[in-house]
Amino acid sequence: MSMDADFINVTPENLAGEHLCCIIRSKKPHPGVEAKRRWLADRLKEGHVFRKLNVKGCAFIEYAPLETAWVPVLGENYLYIYCLWACGSLKGSGHGRALMEYCLADARAQGKSGVCMLGAEKQKAWLSDQAFAKKYGFETVDTTDYGYELLALSFDGTVPAFAPAARQGRIESRELTVYYGQQCPYVHQGVETVGRYCGENGVPVSLIPVDTLEKAKSLPCVFNNWGVFYQGRFVSVNLLDAGTLQRILKK
Repeated sequence: MSMDADFINVTPENLAGEHLCCIIRSKKPHPGVEAKRRWLADRLKEGHVFRKLNVKGCAFIEYAPLETAWVPVLGENYLYIYCLWACGSLKGSGHGRALMEYCLADARAQGKSGVCMLGAEKQKAWLSDQAFAKKYGFETVDTTDYGYELLALSFDGTVPAFAPAARQGRIESRELTVYYGQQCPYVHQGVETVGRYCGENGVPVSLIPVDTLEKAKSLPCVFNNWGVFYQGRFVSVNLLDAGTLQRILKK
């Protein structure tokens, strides 16, 4: 049975009214979701795809031409998968498979050289499922010495790579530093949480918006909307709660 009928792609025409999938249950306009809408409005004309199950739950894929993907990964003629999620009751129903297959078919139809995504030596929260991707033939094509990998499914033998700066995982500043983008609706909350915690506890912090493609491509660490440094070293691509912040700052 074709499941295509159940899926919908976000377009400039339907963007304003579509539920954007992430698990934010809010009747009122949510600042994180609205920020994502604004970000997406500019990306859709660059070939960015946001495809989702046409329900109020969370089953979606987001990908873009690597040249215009806001990540410090370089390569030609690739698609980059930012997110592939099926959560809650929508898990295990073949939706993830249908979304991945759509992306791979789209890449082939466009004559792309392949598809890539961020991975890690050990699966980490906030990263799409690597074991799932590997079933489709994704392989590690580049690594950083701080535990992250670039996974790619190459159709023609060419491979993408992390941008040179992203390999460093180091910055000059010793204070808590967070690079953040507007693509993920949770980021708005994440920035507020860090700002509030640091303000209340007298912790110096730099919150650096990644608001252009150029900034994203030249980041000093791997990035999926969020990158945290402390004492000059890369710490995490995960959003932080108060408990995690305390642990990081104790080190």
